[in-house]
Formats: sequence, structure tokens, C-alpha cells
Amino acid sequence: MSTPDLNLLVTLDVLLSEGSVARAARRLRLSPSAMSRALARLRETTGDPLLVRAGRGLVPTPRALELRERVNQLVQDAEAVLRPVNGLDLDTLVRTFTLRASEGFVESFGADLVARVARDAPGVRLRFVQKADKDSASLRDGSVDLETGVVGKTTGPEVRAQALFRDRFVGVVRPGHPLTKGKLTPARYAAGRHVFVSRRGLDHGPIDEALKPLGLRRDVAVIVGGFSAALALARASDLIASVPERHTESLRAGLRSFALPFPAPEVTVSLLWHPRQEGDPAHRWMRRCVQEACGRPSAREDGGEEA
Repeated sequence: MSTPDLNLLVTLDVLLSEGSVARAARRLRLSPSAMSRALARLRETTGDPLLVRAGRGLVPTPRALELRERVNQLVQDAEAVLRPVNGLDLDTLVRTFTLRASEGFVESFGADLVARVARDAPGVRLRFVQKADKDSASLRDGSVDLETGVVGKTTGPEVRAQALFRDRFVGVVRPGHPLTKGKLTPARYAAGRHVFVSRRGLDHGPIDEALKPLGLRRDVAVIVGGFSAALALARASDLIASVPERHTESLRAGLRSFALPFPAPEVTVSLLWHPRQEGDPAHRWMRRCVQEACGRPSAREDGGEEA
């Protein structure tokens, strides 16, 4: 079975609207003979005369009357699909955006983001899902609209990234911890018992690399999968947590934070999305909301993530 020529839908719409081969030809800028040939093709395709002679004019058949509204709607829908989007009506936008982010990100920036979205587009709902890994599959398959994190080796090469903010690691302990008294040196820091954060189950990271030139090594007593768990353990014990400062601002309430007493690496937290969403006006608006909630965006940069 041959595929029908969809261009005939436009011709049929104009013919049924004008009820005249001559007027339809002028509207489509065709010759009368070309329009007559198009009508013959339509009759053959639909198996119906569509327009029949009545006196000096043409009248639609019952089949043509049945098709008129449907064809017109189809043509309008097709034109809407192919027409560039000129604007976005946030007042009437109804959509759910799924953001994959750490608990720390939601704790620190989620409330501001929710407020911005509610102010501009009351019909939009946010769904935050946790990051079990750094794989880009969820962005590719569309189950996640946006992701926040550090660009790394496992980030898909096609994924778009916009830096949100730079962050540095700080040490965190409970009030009254021994490190809160006296001068803090690299040796005192390293000698304490540490909780290490790694979703991949590693036992060392950039901080350990920064200690190597000093001849020091941390005593990692516990390995957890997220900063929330690390801070919870530090709150209830003498463990030392080392976490990104801005990323965990809300989570560190009531704890004692301190600058690491040696040069430590910084990280860049970025906003990630799949390129197929690049031109979607609603998606662009949501990206701006996230960027504004986190501060002014800057150029893409790479960084580490383990603590």
C-alpha cells in the first residue's frame, strides 16, 4: 500500500473552504489546470467525488462535509508543529519538571527554586529525585529534565552543562569537638577519624591527594554515599566530615565548620541537560530559574566530587 501524499491535505482544506477550483487555485497560486489535477488525485485517493457540479458551481458531497472540519484541524495542527515558537505563556503552562539532585542541593536551593517557579508559573510542578550515580542515561531517555552535579568522566559527551557556582570543601565537626580548641594544623586534621563521602564506595579522593605532598594521610573510619549522612554522623560523634560549603549550607546548621588548613581542591557544580531540550522555551525558562536560585551562571568547568 502506497503512502498517501500529505501535501494533498492542504489542497483539500482550501478546496473545501473555497468550494471552487478557480478560487482555490488563486489562493494556492496554482494554475486552474494544476488545481483540477490535484482534485482528480484527491478523488482517487479518498474514493469520493468530494465536489460535484450543481448548476454553474460546485457543491460538497456528504463525505466532503464530513471531512471539512477534520481536515482543517489537521492542517492547523501541522502548521502549529512547524511554526517557530515565539513565546511562552507561563500563566497557563501545566507541566512537571524532574530534577535529579543531591539532598544537599535540595536543602540549600530547593526552597528558593520552588518559590520562583510558583511565582512565575503556578501550573508547574517540580519533582526532585536522588542521584544514585552520575550516569547520563536518565537525561538521554527523558525521565529526568535537569540534573545538578559535577561534570566528570561518566557524563555523556553530548550533555549540555552550565556552571552554577564554585564550591570549596570545609571541615565540619560537632560543637565541642577537640578540633574546635587550639590551633588547627594539617597534622591535627589528618589525625582525626574521618567520614568519607563516595557514591562509588571509594576510600580516597582529592582531599587525600592534597595531603600527600605534606606526608599526611587521613584515618577514614566510615564511608557513606552522601553528604547528609556524613553530616549526621559528624553531628552525633567525633567523626570529621569534609563537605562542599555552599552545597551543604542548610545541612550544617548547628555544627562547627572550618576552613581546611591546607590548599584543597574546589569543585564546580553545574546544571546538566540533554541537547534535545535546548530549544524548548519551557525548559529554557526552568534552566534560568535554577541558575537564578543558585546565583549568576558562569562558563562550563570540570571538577572532582569525592570528599
